[in-house]
Amino acid sequence: MDLIIRRAVLAHAHPAGHSTVDIGIEAGRIAAVEPHLAAAAREEIDAAGALVSAPFVDAHFHMDATLSYGLPRVNASGTLLEGIALWGELKPHLTQEALVERAIQYCDWAVARGLLAIRSHVDVCDDRLLAVEALLEVKRRVAPYLDLQLVAFPQDGVLRSPGAFGNLKRAIAMGVDVVGGIPHFERTMADGAESVRLLCEFAAEKGLRVDMHCDESDDPLSRHIETLAAQTHRLGLHGRVTGSHLTSMHSMDNYYVSKLIALMRESGVAAIANPLINITLQGRSDTYPKRRGMTRVPELMAAGVTVAFGHDCVLDPWYSFGSGDMLEVAHMGLHVAQMTGIDASRACFDAVTANAATILGLEGYGVAPGCAANLVVLDARDPVEAIRLRAARLAVVSRGRVVSRQPAQRAALALEGRPQSVDFRLHR
Repeated sequence: MDLIIRRAVLAHAHPAGHSTVDIGIEAGRIAAVEPHLAAAAREEIDAAGALVSAPFVDAHFHMDATLSYGLPRVNASGTLLEGIALWGELKPHLTQEALVERAIQYCDWAVARGLLAIRSHVDVCDDRLLAVEALLEVKRRVAPYLDLQLVAFPQDGVLRSPGAFGNLKRAIAMGVDVVGGIPHFERTMADGAESVRLLCEFAAEKGLRVDMHCDESDDPLSRHIETLAAQTHRLGLHGRVTGSHLTSMHSMDNYYVSKLIALMRESGVAAIANPLINITLQGRSDTYPKRRGMTRVPELMAAGVTVAFGHDCVLDPWYSFGSGDMLEVAHMGLHVAQMTGIDASRACFDAVTANAATILGLEGYGVAPGCAANLVVLDARDPVEAIRLRAARLAVVSRGRVVSRQPAQRAALALEGRPQSVDFRLHR
């Protein structure tokens, strides 16, 4: 075999109940998962009881804006609307070269942290489609080691921004994967509902997935996720549609939400919360008590809705922090949703791994024979400890090849809960 990871602990127990397993990899795929694999390999990693998981998946990100913090100025208020305005100021000064450079740098950060699949929204309201061209080039370059899925995102509103719908169609024709939208940013509630209808009909016609920024506000009367679920059901898009953010659900009447969640489940609409950003941008107009803003994650999960967490932003007009660490995202989500029980904490780990992979429609995701050999070795004994420690990534395997390692002498520090400095090294 090409690679064997010995004595690995899995995030979900081995069917036969073995405490550790060996994972054999050949030709870029997992060939065997057995308690004692009697085989040789050109390279071996001794996990020594550490957690080995399928890689992290970021279901919601904005790679066209990443690492642009401070350009052309800093978001002084820290609000969503100033961030959108600031992005509008920056767009005329963007160059394809700078967009590609920043995005590639972020992909390097991501891979070193075991993040091997990202769904990124890309703004299509610039008639030049500069960001679309740039991220399509990034997608081509990172394909050997990272899955990058792109969403055509009309940041300024598909109806509100002249030419946006045409630009979105052009972006899809160029190779962008998913239809996006932002109905709550249209001028009226009626325009928002109409934008959902138009975009869902276009996606149905083209056989595409849909992922809309939906109700990203504190307004308890914002109803676009209801419209999205209804259009999904009408057009037979079950299992292909996602509502991102859904922060208005935090403020909605409980009785109405009970009906809404049932409609989402019936329509097969998934949900993506973005804990770091939702807790930062929402509730800005509140005095006290101040709303958390994140959508109703445990209730959605309990109802059978697929829920994932996204990072959303890193060092951009909306968020001045972040590093591409999905365990940081899960850690914040766990706290905001008060999901501190063992099963609930494990569900937060799933929200940045398996659930997110389901939303993206990733093929061959998992730790089982036949799956793609994309894995991360975490310096923790189980998913809960991985979140608690934001565990070091001892090794990252992409397409069957080790692409990142952490120096072995630091391995024990994370398990003891001691501070550590991390030196990630990406090898291509």
